[in-house]
Amino acid sequence: MKGVILCAGKAKRMKPFSSTLPKTLLPVANRSLLEHCINRMTDIGIEEIGIVMNPQQKSIVDYLASSNLPVTFHYIFQTEQLGVAHALASAQEFVGTDSFLLLLGDNLTAEPLETLIAASGGDKSALLLAEVDTPQDYGIAEISDNRIVSIEEKPKRPRSKLAVIGTYLFDANIFMAIQHIQPSARGEYEITDAIQWLIQHGFPLAYSITKEPYTDVGTLQRWLEANRWMLSRQLGNEVQVGAQTKLENCVLKGPVIIGNQCTLKNAVVGPYVSIQDGTELMNCTIENSICLKKARILDIPSPISHSIFGQHVTLQGAHMQESSLRFILGSDSHLIFPASGGKGDTE
Repeated sequence: MKGVILCAGKAKRMKPFSSTLPKTLLPVANRSLLEHCINRMTDIGIEEIGIVMNPQQKSIVDYLASSNLPVTFHYIFQTEQLGVAHALASAQEFVGTDSFLLLLGDNLTAEPLETLIAASGGDKSALLLAEVDTPQDYGIAEISDNRIVSIEEKPKRPRSKLAVIGTYLFDANIFMAIQHIQPSARGEYEITDAIQWLIQHGFPLAYSITKEPYTDVGTLQRWLEANRWMLSRQLGNEVQVGAQTKLENCVLKGPVIIGNQCTLKNAVVGPYVSIQDGTELMNCTIENSICLKKARILDIPSPISHSIFGQHVTLQGAHMQESSLRFILGSDSHLIFPASGGKGDTE
C-alpha cells in the first residue's frame, strides 16, 4: 500500500511562522508535523509516499533529503491550491489502481493507522472520525445503522458531532468521484463532496471513531495544544535532553524536550515546553511554550507561558511586572528592552 500526504496549503492562519517554514515543517514535540505523518505510515510498513506540495516549497524536499527516513518519496507538485480533492487528484498517477492511505499534513492524531485498515475489511474505503465540540468547523459525518449516510463540509446545522479528521483509506474510485464534483461556494474541490458522491453511488464506505488525542494544527493555539498532548504522550512527566546541551542551575518540570547544543542557565522550564537545537535560555521561567531553532530568551523576570518563539528570535530584558507574559515572535525577530528607562529595540 502507498501513502499520500498533502502539504501544499498556504497556512495563512499560522503566520508569521508559516512565512518562513511550510506549515508541515513546524515542530510538535521537536519533530515536524510531516515527520509525525511519515512515521505513522512507516509504522505499518508503507515504503512509498507521495508528497503533494507547492513547487516553491523546496525546504520540504531539502528536509526529507536529509532525514534518512526509511521510505521512498515521490514529489507531486500542485501549482494551484483549490482544495483537498484537487490536491489529491494530482496524485492519481502515483497511486495508480491500488488502495492507499491519505493524510493531511497539518493534522496530528495518536490513533494508529492499523485501526483504519481493520475497519476497511480489506475491500472498502474508510474514514477516521472523532467527536468535536464545534462541528460547524469540520466535515461532518451522519451515521445511521452503523453506516455513513452523508458527509457535509462545515454545516450550519450539523447532523452529528463526528468530524472527518484528515485520515483516510481510499481505493481508486475516489479519483472518479473527484472528476464528478464541482467547486464549493468557497471555490474549492472538497474531499467531503467526493466522499458524498461515493456514498450516493453505492460504493462501500467504512469508518472508525477514535477517542485518542487529535488536533488540526490550523491555528497557533491548536499548535500549542498539539505540542502539549504530544509531549505528555511521548514523555509522561519525564525530561529529554539532547546531546551537547549544557544545563546550569536549572529546574526542569516534565514533560519537557530539549534539543541538541542548547544552553540553559538559571532557568525554570516546564511543564509542556519543547526547545529545538541551539536555543539559549538564561534567567527566565517558561512553561507551555514552543521554541524553534536557535531562539534566545534572556533576562526575563516574569514567567512566560503559552508562547511561541521562531527560529533565531531574541527576546531580552522584558522588565514588565506581570504574573505571566505571552509572546508570539516570528523567525528572525528581535525584541530587546533596555536595562532601565529609554526605548527598547524591536525588529
